[in-house]
Amino acid sequence: MLKSPLQIARSAYKPKMPVALNGFVRLEEGEKTQSVADQEEISKLFPNTYGMPIIHMVPGEKPDNIRVNVGVILSGGQAPGGHNVICGLFDGLKKLNPENKLYGFLGGPSGLIEHKYTLLTEDIINEYRNTGGFDIIGSGRTKLEETWQFDKGIEICRELDIKAIVIIGGDDSNTNACVLAEYYKQKNVGIQVIGCPKTIDGDLKNEQIETSFGFDTACKTYSELIGNIQRDANSAKKYWHFIRLMGRSASHIALECALQSQPNICLISEEVEACNYTLNDIVDQIVNVIVARAEAGLNFGTILIPEGLIEFIPAMKKLIQELNDILANNEEFVSLETNDEKRQYVKGMLSPDSRQVYRDLPKGIAMQLTLDRDPHGNVMVSQIETEKLLIEMVAKKLAQLKGEGKYKGKFSALNHFFGYEGRCAIPSNFDADYCYSIGITATHLIAAGKTGYMALVNNLTAPAAEWKAGGVPITMMMNMERRNGKLKPVIQKALVDLKGKPFLYFKAHRAEWADANTSYIYPGPIQYYGPSEVCDLPTQTLLLEKGKIE
Repeated sequence: MLKSPLQIARSAYKPKMPVALNGFVRLEEGEKTQSVADQEEISKLFPNTYGMPIIHMVPGEKPDNIRVNVGVILSGGQAPGGHNVICGLFDGLKKLNPENKLYGFLGGPSGLIEHKYTLLTEDIINEYRNTGGFDIIGSGRTKLEETWQFDKGIEICRELDIKAIVIIGGDDSNTNACVLAEYYKQKNVGIQVIGCPKTIDGDLKNEQIETSFGFDTACKTYSELIGNIQRDANSAKKYWHFIRLMGRSASHIALECALQSQPNICLISEEVEACNYTLNDIVDQIVNVIVARAEAGLNFGTILIPEGLIEFIPAMKKLIQELNDILANNEEFVSLETNDEKRQYVKGMLSPDSRQVYRDLPKGIAMQLTLDRDPHGNVMVSQIETEKLLIEMVAKKLAQLKGEGKYKGKFSALNHFFGYEGRCAIPSNFDADYCYSIGITATHLIAAGKTGYMALVNNLTAPAAEWKAGGVPITMMMNMERRNGKLKPVIQKALVDLKGKPFLYFKAHRAEWADANTSYIYPGPIQYYGPSEVCDLPTQTLLLEKGKIE
């Protein structure tokens, strides 16, 4: 494998760990737990794994010789640090017993079902230490939901003498891990299942899981790009940059990037929904800042937009729901020949309120809402270029104000989407350390015979030596939600808390950041070497949540 000088240097980096994980551990069990909601329903669905205690790890004696083979799965989208989870898992298993083997299932959960795997050796592992990406074994989005899939997993585990499966994924993947653990426990097949919290979106967290891995690196990567753009805007004195950021279900990335770079405007989807803002309300808010800065001679700025904004605008959400109902398996609509015919058909079927919203949309976006569908016939919201939609509507509003003599500035806009740029970055020191610790923690949970747990590392604003390791029952995070028309048990997504310290800090400072007299912050690239206060700093979100920033 060809490597850059930075990759070569990073391969020698030794991740920092909690003191307890430097040796062998003893498990201390807390009180029994219950799910965050729908306790009766969840307990009935998971009778064998519900109510287990939270586990804390403390220094202990070396256990008896533990012989165990483990399979690992990378599930869902990439997140920086995934390789280090696998490296920690490998090192932990070999420390328990050099004869232990780690198998990687290829291409995500489908590798378990289709029996595609590779034996991970020390030579392979050493090639991927402290690297970004998931290319060591690949990832995939196959859902583990059917009993025949579980049974296929039993077949390959028996063939390879695998006693435990580690699933590295987000909320949906860990929901699948929970279902798999329950099934294997019910069948008494002797296969443990452990989950690890991954997602750059940051929406897999709760009182126990302080952050999902990859969020730190991705936000630092995006914030560097935003800072570079802001420096260019401040130098050239032109262009409004509309920047859409990943995060369809929650606005954690947009909020964290705003805290790091202090843009002129940052939209938070959860606030939009809570305040019942319309699309026109959002446009007016943007226009007001643009006009105010133009009066000070500043015809430039930056605007951060969460990927899922459209779905959080109540009127747009209602429109999308109506479109999904109208167009699902609608042969009459499909038979129409021209786009104009299709637009007129849709307008005739919508409710009066949704019809008006549809009419107000730029023609291209309106057509995108009706033409682009996912395999279930629903609007592909994540592909809507919200930044272009807002540019077009803002330009139209400013032209109207200019005609009325209320705006004398110049408006030129550029659009950006930052998504894949952050998913496979070389992990920050924080994510490299955190992920390696998660892998080691998962090993100790396996050694103790635990199943249905997610590996837990917290106290993350302290130095790594003071981090606390343990395990949290996955059922503790679950509730019932409607998916594809049916109530299903799923891990509850964590949205931006509008009463939480990170949002309140942002809310208290955003007017200042929009002001002409305030300079931008330029975060710069991720730092891997240097003083700890520069290289090992966690996210602003985490620091605010833990009271480290006032």
